[in-house]
Formats: sequence, C-alpha cells, structure tokens
Amino acid sequence: MNGLLTRRLLPWSTTLGLLVLWQLVCVVLRVDTFILPSPLEVSRSLAQNTELIMFHALQTLMTTVAGFALGVAAGMALGLLLGTSRTVYDGLYPVMIGFNSIPKVAIVPVLVIWFGIGTVPAILTAFVTAAFPIVVNVATGLATIEPEWQDVLRVLGARKWQILMKIGIPRALPYFFASLKVAITLAFVGSVVAETVAANAGIGFLMMTASGRFDVPLVFAGLVVVGAMGILMYEVFARLERRLTFWAIRSGDLVT
Repeated sequence: MNGLLTRRLLPWSTTLGLLVLWQLVCVVLRVDTFILPSPLEVSRSLAQNTELIMFHALQTLMTTVAGFALGVAAGMALGLLLGTSRTVYDGLYPVMIGFNSIPKVAIVPVLVIWFGIGTVPAILTAFVTAAFPIVVNVATGLATIEPEWQDVLRVLGARKWQILMKIGIPRALPYFFASLKVAITLAFVGSVVAETVAANAGIGFLMMTASGRFDVPLVFAGLVVVGAMGILMYEVFARLERRLTFWAIRSGDLVT
C-alpha cells in the first residue's frame, strides 16, 4: 500500500521540486523575464489568458486527435500488410524509413501549397508523425509469432487469414497499444509544429504571436499547456493498454 502511494505521489513531488528549483534559479540569479520567466510569472500568464489559451488549446487538441485517428487507421493497416507479406515489407519498408527521416517541419510548406493555411496541414502533419511508430510496432508484433504456433494451426487446417485472426492480431495488440502512447505524443509535436508555420489558431500559433510581442511568459504558458495535454492523453492510452492487454503485462516494476 505504501509502495503504491509512493509511486502515485512521486511524479507530483518531482514536478513540484523542479518548479521550486526553477523559481529559485530565476530569483537567485535574477534572470530576466525575457530570457526565462519564473513559474510564478508563467502561472500569472495562464490565469490572465485563460480564455485565450483554452480556445487555442482546444484547436490543438482537435487537430491532434484527428491526425492521430488517421494515423492509427493507416498505421494499423500498413502494419498488418508489412507483418503478413514479406514482399510488401521488402518493397515498402525502406521507403517508409526514408519518409520518416524527413523532418516534419519540412513537409508543412508542401501541405500549405496543397491545402492552404489552416487546420488541414496541422491534421496531416500530426497524421504522418503518428503513423510510423504504429506501423513498426504492429509489424514487429506479427513478426514475433512463434513458427511452432503457425505450424500447429496449419496442421489443423487453418488458412493464413485464420492464423492472423487467431494468433497474429492478439500477439500484436500489446505492441499496438504500446505504440499508441508514443504516437499520441508525437501527434502533438506534429500539430504544434504545423501551427507555428501555417495556421491561424492553435497553441503553436498562439506561441508565435506571443513571441512576436515578446510576451515570453505566454510562450511558456503555451508549452506548459501542450505538455499537460500530452501527459493527459498518454495516461488515457496507458490505462487503455493496462485494461485491454493485461495478460501481456508481467510486472509493474522496472528493471533496477
């Protein structure tokens, strides 16, 4: 019981400690607000601009979730293709590696040419950022099926799609849900990057306009809000993973 309570309190106490350290550094070293605003100044900016921040945060959340949903659908489909067909894997995987190596900020101008400034480039940037880890994890999950299991099902007369349904997809589910936790945080990165370049709403747009006015506390407030939304969504998918793939979780302890 004490161990569980400690684990739940540890993230809060660590965050509080880092905030206190940040505040002390700003006060003791007399850091200019223009360089690094203190946590108190950031919190004051959050309180003074609550309505404005909420508007842009909801826009960023909407574009992120939309791009993430597209990434899940495409990533699952591509992962199944790559994991079940050696030909598709050999032909497509190097192309995907090359595409994923391109910085996502570099594709935003292309998306702007195609779709204009607004919500669509942010959604598509979140989509291309989130899809790759899902593809890789689903394909890896399918590739780790023991050959003995497949041999047994073939002897019993199972077809390829039946092997996929009976052991392939269940085996890939832990990998799939693990990838969702990574993909949702990457989707936030993609949407905010696109908003800083080509949007008229969203946290990225708010931060760019605030930096233009040298309102650094508001810029940091935007960073705090994006981080909070990322933690919230990560926790949602972590709980979903624990509930739906509990058989694959061997222990709550990390290797020490």
